Amino acid sequence: MDKKSFSVIFSLVALLVITTPVFAAGAAALEHANVNIRDTAAIQRGAKLFVNYCLSCHSASYMRYNRLAEDLGLDEELVMENLVFADVKIGETMDIAMRPADAEAWLGAAPPDLSLISRSRGADWLYTYLLTFYQDASGGWNNQLLPNASMPHVLWQMQGIQKPVYATHDGVESIDHLVLAEPGLQSPEEYKDSMRDLATFAEYLGEPAKIKRKNVGVWVLMFMALFALLSYLLKAEYWRDVH
Repeated sequence: MDKKSFSVIFSLVALLVITTPVFAAGAAALEHANVNIRDTAAIQRGAKLFVNYCLSCHSASYMRYNRLAEDLGLDEELVMENLVFADVKIGETMDIAMRPADAEAWLGAAPPDLSLISRSRGADWLYTYLLTFYQDASGGWNNQLLPNASMPHVLWQMQGIQKPVYATHDGVESIDHLVLAEPGLQSPEEYKDSMRDLATFAEYLGEPAKIKRKNVGVWVLMFMALFALLSYLLKAEYWRDVH
């Protein structure tokens, strides 16, 4: 390896080491969502939360309603009755009526499409983000994981209202933890379960084929184990005659 190549590799490694702590600094520690992509009931519950609380502003344009019905083992009529609230057909994608230009005028920025949010951020990040909304001193909504997020806490009725508790470390005041000042419709444990379902649905959205891929993977591993056993027995039989 020449000096130039070594210098490039060293710079990349140093950049990774330096930037990783900076990315994590100042944000809430990620809580583990422990999503199970094969739990179709959790995905169904997450889909219901998504269409009721998220789909009015955030699209999921890579997903079609009929694909959702097929993957989750749901009847198409059931999907149309419970998950579709717009004048669309079962084969259409999960888009929103709000135009990007109107969204920028009303909200300051167009809400992003959430089809790949779990692949770009991770299920743990999304789960933690949904748990760490709080009401700041101005009475507005903020988020401990993503400070000054422009998104309001649309799920506040379910969770309730959290308030921050501050602590000073080395002369710098920061949020130490959040406390539930006003309870919501769900208990903290129930709300965590709901957000886990929503994170599971987002994980499914990011790669719908993962469900089938994992199911096929089990059969592939079983075949490989059987093939390995047969190969061992064949080897033992062959070498017995040789000796």
